Amino acid sequence: MYIHIPFCAHRCDYCDFATWTDRDAVMLEYVDACIRDLQARYATDAVPPADTVFFGGGTPSLLAPDLLARVLDAVPRGTGAEVTVECNPESVDARKLATWRDHGVNRLSLGAQSFVPHVLSSLGRQHEPLAVGSAIALARTHGFERINVDLIFGAAGESVADWERTLETAIALDVDHISAYALTVEPGTPLAAKVREGVIASPDDDDQAHKYEIADARLTDAGYAWYEISNWARVGQECRHNLGYWHGGEWLGIGCAAHGLTNGRRWWNVRTPERYISAIAAGESAEAGSEPLDASRQAEDHIVLGLRTVAGVELPESAQVVAAELAADGFLQLDGAHARLTRSGRLLANEVTTRLVLAANGSPAGSR
Repeated sequence: MYIHIPFCAHRCDYCDFATWTDRDAVMLEYVDACIRDLQARYATDAVPPADTVFFGGGTPSLLAPDLLARVLDAVPRGTGAEVTVECNPESVDARKLATWRDHGVNRLSLGAQSFVPHVLSSLGRQHEPLAVGSAIALARTHGFERINVDLIFGAAGESVADWERTLETAIALDVDHISAYALTVEPGTPLAAKVREGVIASPDDDDQAHKYEIADARLTDAGYAWYEISNWARVGQECRHNLGYWHGGEWLGIGCAAHGLTNGRRWWNVRTPERYISAIAAGESAEAGSEPLDASRQAEDHIVLGLRTVAGVELPESAQVVAAELAADGFLQLDGAHARLTRSGRLLANEVTTRLVLAANGSPAGSR
C-alpha cells in the first residue's frame, strides 16, 4: 500500500511531485479522508492485508505523529509487514519516532540528497548536512534499525570530489540501504526555469554517468549490493515495498495523486488534496482515471520493470536477436533467454529497455 502525504514545509527546486506548502490547514480533513477511503475499500473490495505500507510525499514526517498513526492503524497489515515513512531530517523528533514505532513503523527513508552545503543550496534543500546524522542517531535510540538515505547526483556546481564526499559520508552513517538518483529537470519546476533562463546549466549526461559509476563501485566496496538501478542495500535489507513494484505486484494507492494497480487495472487519484477530500466526503470515488492492462501491456511491463533489477528478466523469443546485439555491445549479460543489465547497460537503461520492448512487440525499430 502506498499512502501519499502531500504536505511540505518547502518545495525543492527539482520537485514536480503533487505537494503543497500552503495546505497545512486541511491536514486533519485529509487524514480523515484517507481513513474513510481505506475503510470503504476494505468494506467493498477483496483487498488482502498489506504486506508493505509506504508513506511518501511530500513530507510525511510533517504530519503530527498521532495523525500519521491514525492512518496507519486503519490499514490491515499482514504479519511482519514492512512499514516505511519518508522523512526530511529537520522534521524528525523524538515524539514522532516513538509514536511511529509504537504503531508499527519499522523503516525510515531520509532525504539527505547531499552532504555538501553548496550542493544542497543548488538543489533548494533547507537542512544542514549534520541534520541527517542527528536524525539517524535519534532514530536508532528509538529502535529503528532499517534506515535508507536518499542521495541525488548531478546538481549544478557539484564536483566529482563533492559527490565522493557525499558517498563517503553516507557510508559512514552505517545505514543498511542507500538510494542514489541522477538529477532530472522536470517541466514546470523552479529548476527548469533556472535552466531555461541560463541561470544554471542543465545536468551533464557524461558527468552523471561518471558519478553513477563511482557510486556503484564505492557502494559495492562498502558492502552494499546493487539490486535496482538506483538502489543498493546490505544483504537482506532491500526495500520490500519497492521490490513489489518492480516484480509486478499489485498495490493500493491512498491519498491525492496516489496510483494503484489492482485486478489488472492501473488507476490514479485526483491530484489536489481538496478534490480528494471532497470526493471522499461525498462518498464518491477519488479516481481521476484508469487503464486496463491487457496481456500485451503486462508483457511490456514485465520487461520494463524486471530489467531494472539485479534479478533481470526472461525475454520472449522475439526479443532475443536484439538482446544478443545489446549483449555484444556490452549492455546486457545473457544466460540463454535471461537478461540482466551490465553497469554500462544501466547507464542507458531507457534506451536498452525501449529496444527490447519494441523487439518483443515485433517492431523492426528494435534492431540496429
